[in-house]
Amino acid sequence: MKDIIKDLSELRLSYEQGELLETQVAADPHDQFTLWFNHALASDLHEPYAMYLATADAEGHPHVRTVLLRGATTAGYDFYTNYDSQKGLDLAANAQAEILFYWPSLERQIRIHGQVSKISEQEATAYYHKRPRESQLAAHISTPQSGVVANRAELEARFQALSNDMASQDLIEKPEFWGGYRIEATSYEFWQGRPNRLHDRLSYIKKDDQWLLQRLMP
Repeated sequence: MKDIIKDLSELRLSYEQGELLETQVAADPHDQFTLWFNHALASDLHEPYAMYLATADAEGHPHVRTVLLRGATTAGYDFYTNYDSQKGLDLAANAQAEILFYWPSLERQIRIHGQVSKISEQEATAYYHKRPRESQLAAHISTPQSGVVANRAELEARFQALSNDMASQDLIEKPEFWGGYRIEATSYEFWQGRPNRLHDRLSYIKKDDQWLLQRLMP
């Protein structure tokens, strides 16, 4: 196997897009999140609602993957998955998680840490039926999520068989093992790239039901 072509120590960019000052941000971090997130949506980025989700199991082994944000309110930040997936197993043992949004063209990043709980069955069912029919079918056959399957042909055969079985049904029931999670934020960090690696990092920490704003070293 060949080595990487380029010398990675020589690859770098200068961040010039903006600044992030204490006088510019909202007092409530969710308001600040909404401001930046709406800006990302309006900037026509590729899937600005994609986020990295970090969890850890009972032994402290970390796992990270990309999921899609499907709700963002003052109550928390929502995503959906198979409860039997690695993330579901992690959260059953350790209901703490962190999500990260990174928008390179804006030179911005947001980290949100918090306590995780399951979304109600009513909410999960409502969202499930908003998904494309093919995605609903895929949720049924993709179990246990991350389980081993012999090959691509077997996966597609299972999907086609279920599609044929369900062809006469207008409504596909949500599987019991599939649903949503909500992260109730306890801390935020907003990062804006700056020249000379003197990046702006502002954090919000929840203390006595109030948000404490502080600047972090780059």
